Amino acid sequence: MKPIGFALLMMLGLPAGVWAVPQETGTNPPPAMPAAQPAHVRRVEPAVVGIKTQIPLDRPSVRALGAERWGSGVLFDPAGYAVTVSYVLTDAEIIQVSLRDGRSVPATLVGIDQEAGLGVIKLNEAGPWPFAALGNSAKVTAGDATATIGVKDDNALVVTQGSVQEIRPFAGYWEYLLERAFIVAPYNPSFGGSPLVNTQGEVIGITNLRVGENPPVNVAIPIELLVGSKDELIARGRVLSRPSRPWLGLYTVEINDAVVVAAFSPTGPARQSGLQRGDVIVRVNGEKVEGQEDFYRKLWKGKAGDEIALVVLRESRFEVITVRSADRYQFQRTPKP
Repeated sequence: MKPIGFALLMMLGLPAGVWAVPQETGTNPPPAMPAAQPAHVRRVEPAVVGIKTQIPLDRPSVRALGAERWGSGVLFDPAGYAVTVSYVLTDAEIIQVSLRDGRSVPATLVGIDQEAGLGVIKLNEAGPWPFAALGNSAKVTAGDATATIGVKDDNALVVTQGSVQEIRPFAGYWEYLLERAFIVAPYNPSFGGSPLVNTQGEVIGITNLRVGENPPVNVAIPIELLVGSKDELIARGRVLSRPSRPWLGLYTVEINDAVVVAAFSPTGPARQSGLQRGDVIVRVNGEKVEGQEDFYRKLWKGKAGDEIALVVLRESRFEVITVRSADRYQFQRTPKP
């Protein structure tokens, strides 16, 4: 299976450990499994699944994420609905789900929420299916004990007992911001889509990234971002009640509080706007930019389709570049309600 993420990281000139997505397990042997898992892990384990997807080679996400992807997920409804991270499902045409009893079942893409980084699928066979309870992630605090339950590509479980180290905003280079992300340690090598579970056996988050080195940690998406949108995702394929954010298709990094253009999405409007790699974004729509999180918050004040005026510093000169923003969902396969 082709690893995902490294092509994009190389293009950005970033070390792989900065923001990594799951790789084949040969390079990351999991810790030895204990003879018996604690009760809160056993409660969720039957609902944990492995998800393999195939993406048509002509889709733009193949360049960064690969045409074959693997991740974990968790069933949250007896009808067969499961949640995972969006990058496993983006542009997916074929979805195959591995169950804990060894069966492999096809599934259908139901909905994607790129703003949260989550996606929902539905098993194509009749249930009822085992499912995990969704907890109240709003009550999670730093120091809370957790378990991350991942699935390797051979369908073996990888369970990591840990805790929430901190709760803070997290910004990704692909126009992504979690205002409240769980930073969890130790990290689980099968993290992509793995449920983060509290000691009551409730899912409180979906693990989406590995960040840092020596040692790395995981970033998890609070499950509250699914609880508030799951019905609309299932019914409509995306969260249409939320205005579409302006999307530029711009990859940026923050260096000493400066937002620097690193690369471009192959389909986004920024690619042909006149922006260049190395440009430092100093203003957006007339407002001063103070770091990557601030850039996103100011960029998203409008709606998709708005013209975005960027002031950039290039070789000691200021340049004004206007980009017509877009709705990012128009550039990917959209689930049909």
